[in-house]
Amino acid sequence: MGAVRDLAEELWSGQKTTHALQPVTTLLGLEPFGDGLAFLSSFANVVLLDTSEGLVLIDTGSFFLAGNNHANVREWSQSPAKLAIYTHGHVDHAFGLEPFEAEARAEVIAHELVKDRFDRYQLTAGYNESINARQFGAAAWPKGYRYPDTTYRTSLTREIAGEKLELFHARGETDDHTWVWLPERKVLCTGDLFIWASPNCGNPQKVQRFPREWARALRSMAALGPETLFPGHGMPILGKDRVEQALTETAELLETLVDQTLALMNDGARLDRVLAEVRAPDHLLERPYLRPVYDEPEFIVRNLWRLYGGWYDGNPARLKPPRDADVARELAALSGGADKLAARAKELSAAGDHALACHLAELAAQADPATRGIRSDVYLARADSETSLMARAVYRAAADDK
Repeated sequence: MGAVRDLAEELWSGQKTTHALQPVTTLLGLEPFGDGLAFLSSFANVVLLDTSEGLVLIDTGSFFLAGNNHANVREWSQSPAKLAIYTHGHVDHAFGLEPFEAEARAEVIAHELVKDRFDRYQLTAGYNESINARQFGAAAWPKGYRYPDTTYRTSLTREIAGEKLELFHARGETDDHTWVWLPERKVLCTGDLFIWASPNCGNPQKVQRFPREWARALRSMAALGPETLFPGHGMPILGKDRVEQALTETAELLETLVDQTLALMNDGARLDRVLAEVRAPDHLLERPYLRPVYDEPEFIVRNLWRLYGGWYDGNPARLKPPRDADVARELAALSGGADKLAARAKELSAAGDHALACHLAELAAQADPATRGIRSDVYLARADSETSLMARAVYRAAADDK
């Protein structure tokens, strides 16, 4: 069938899993999907339409793979780029157009808030470089920004050489998200509203995400009856029943986290209780396309708290807290020294209580840098115990911070 189709089937059937094949690092290149339609499997996927008026790109890929993606496309088509649609302004989706525009300038369409995102990225370039260093081990951040030529607010329909493209805005992973519907082909391009993983809706290092609106968008997509789903990351989903299941169950996962979190917040619970009691249903997390291999439900719950309740977690001691180092020194003194805290952290880590082990190891290291070796070991053990890329990356970065 082709490498992309084959892997899509193997993942759906459970022959292979996203634990071994991380959606953001599975790069299989370009594969045709019908007359003038192709799917480019990359760090962030690109969907292409080859029309008599030129190429349409739904997403353009990342800046660090722009040359490679361009070469893949040029093996399939020599048509100039006519139109590019950003599903959102993340750097892995909206920064791969430069090699195409070295040949011919394209029109770029995006939601109106993409412009604000690019402005913010230029203000926070250093911070975003540090995030990328922790999350992906690469600190590069783009210096040039290709702003959209045409923007819209709610929806937009564009026709290119008889090919109708319908664009819809949805708040989800971002506030500037677009999903694209090709009605004649019954093809749905979700961007990062579907990524073959538990939704990236709680990323602890990124700005606000919107689970409730995200779920609503997924149900709107399902109602159209798509037969092919091209995701922002990971493999396509083929067949109306499978697409509907994937969309509605992803919505269900988000909805249950929203409902549980809001119920506890409305009951006056502190964040500590909310995190302890809200649970994603096991039968959903076991789905091959909803496993927590990138983001994870606990982070989504924290994001919901931030969205609906702000940053105060309900513990008055943390409203205006002392410096971390001051707390660490005081607790070290009370416990008989930082080495006692570090030793206990090591014991807890060996017993599998990684959360408490990390807490004590961090206190010990802040009280006395001589204990940082144990801190490193404890964080590395925690990283090895985690399933999500985000958690593993943060803990491994902490382990390396000696």
